[in-house]
Amino acid sequence: QVQLVESGGGSVQAGGSLRLSCAASDNIFSINVMGWYRQAPGKQRELVATVTSRDTTNYADAVKGRFTISRDNAKNTVYLQMNNLKPEDTDVYYCNAQGIRFSGLYYAGPYWGQGTQVTVSS
Repeated sequence: QVQLVESGGGSVQAGGSLRLSCAASDNIFSINVMGWYRQAPGKQRELVATVTSRDTTNYADAVKGRFTISRDNAKNTVYLQMNNLKPEDTDVYYCNAQGIRFSGLYYAGPYWGQGTQVTVSS
């Protein structure tokens, strides 16, 4: 069973920083792509950033230059460092994993974490 556990959300004033973490369950051998998405009430979930197992990154235009995604392959953990936060960054942030190998099998996914709230006040 694949589980993604997020942490690090919270409330911050505009211009502040937060760091999100997402750890996959211990029984996973490898994960091809890990990433972060966000969703506001009544809106579609949207891409924030992704990173491959070879550290190729991709960012939404709205966060380029402010957010940095990274991962620790040995720990199957992905991080999102968010700097210069803006009120429009307020959302529930979801961890995502695709292309997972565990128990000798391959699962395309996607798999999602439970979400963590990020609130930025002006």
